Amino acid sequence: MNKTTKIVVASLILALAATGYAQAGNTSVGGPDDMYRGLRAIGAGLALGLGALGTGVAQARIGSSLVGAVAEDPSKAGSLLLYFLIPETLVIFGFLALFILN
Repeated sequence: MNKTTKIVVASLILALAATGYAQAGNTSVGGPDDMYRGLRAIGAGLALGLGALGTGVAQARIGSSLVGAVAEDPSKAGSLLLYFLIPETLVIFGFLALFILN
């Protein structure tokens, strides 16, 4: 990532974080817990989105290695498939965080 890309990503993250604070300041309607509803939604979205992104990167690298290993020895396909499915737990943890935060 070059410097411009990093600046754009940081600006986008800060702009999204600022939308969580753009709520009405009236805490008498729903209590103080409603004041942070936007930030919890952003956190839940980031947990699921970044978990899925990490899973995609991991499975891309593991999948290409898996195809090469199975091409050499097809009898190991079942045991190697387990290694392809392990990163999927990141998405499951992202869903767990999504439901805990909401």
